[in-house]
Amino acid sequence: MQKNIKPIKLSANKTSSNEQLSSAEMGKLWATYMGNSMSKCILSYYLQHVEDEDIKNLLQNALQLCEEFMQTTKEIFEKDGFPVPEGFGEEDVNLGAPRLFQDEFYVHYLKYTAKAGLSIYNVAIPLVFRKDVKEFFIHCMHSTISLMEQIKEILINKGYIIKPPMIPIPEKVEFVQKDFLNGFFGDVRPLHALEIAHFYDNIENNVASKTLIMAFAQVAKDEKIRELFEKGRDGTTKNLERYMKMLTNENLPTPTFLDHLVTGTTFSPFSDKLMLFHKMDMFTMKIRAFGNSLAVNGRRDIALLYTNSLMKVAVFVESATKIMIEKGWMEQPPKALDRKNLTSK
Repeated sequence: MQKNIKPIKLSANKTSSNEQLSSAEMGKLWATYMGNSMSKCILSYYLQHVEDEDIKNLLQNALQLCEEFMQTTKEIFEKDGFPVPEGFGEEDVNLGAPRLFQDEFYVHYLKYTAKAGLSIYNVAIPLVFRKDVKEFFIHCMHSTISLMEQIKEILINKGYIIKPPMIPIPEKVEFVQKDFLNGFFGDVRPLHALEIAHFYDNIENNVASKTLIMAFAQVAKDEKIRELFEKGRDGTTKNLERYMKMLTNENLPTPTFLDHLVTGTTFSPFSDKLMLFHKMDMFTMKIRAFGNSLAVNGRRDIALLYTNSLMKVAVFVESATKIMIEKGWMEQPPKALDRKNLTSK
């Protein structure tokens, strides 16, 4: 039986809902609003074409959470006199556009974006202290976990996904030998469980990312943005092939490509601004995933693989950021006071 941890009772209340927002609270609330305003546009479009009733209900649940998270964030901002971000709206989505994806892709997409949401809330919870913000992010975390369970249930029951690879249970406790770090020369040990888990996770993420950027390259209107999407698609494909090879070399199964779930339409349902922001955001999430993968890795060849991937992804994010700035599309996150340029009145 699980035992509850002992409560700590302090007399002074230092976390009321009336104190000023901290930088962490501002930043995470801002990111939450921006991400969910984008997701609201995308999910609203998906719902125009979905036919599978289970997937339709899943999309409706996800959209409901988006709208709820946006509303709560907006209320906190307005309470504190914080300007509500412009984000994305009706001008960034064409609900009458032809179908761009098959129903199955919606479930894979939701899993990837739910992971992104969980990473925001996971980092936020230890950093936020104001009572209303803390309770909000805890609610976001619990709600997104519940949504993730529905996503996984559909993926498994409809045969859309394979589970992470199975490996033998260890026969005894062992300690690593001096060849543990080998990757290029000498005796190279098999992948351990954490390395396998992160390869699987990165493959799963990049499969969804590649499908999305392939679709965006197909419908983007701006030539420069389309070319960047094509570079991102090709780079993601190369990374995927390298990750898959690491598992297949161990005779382990890998998730498969989802390219067939993109239709042939060239009519864009989304603004170039939304698509570019989305891919910039998704590629930024890859950087965090690579960091997590490097943290549990032991082999030198794997470290080099992830380091190279990280550098290439960083180049894409920088290129996307420059275009966003050139177009006047990139909203300024909350920032510290620029004391060097203060002027007296």
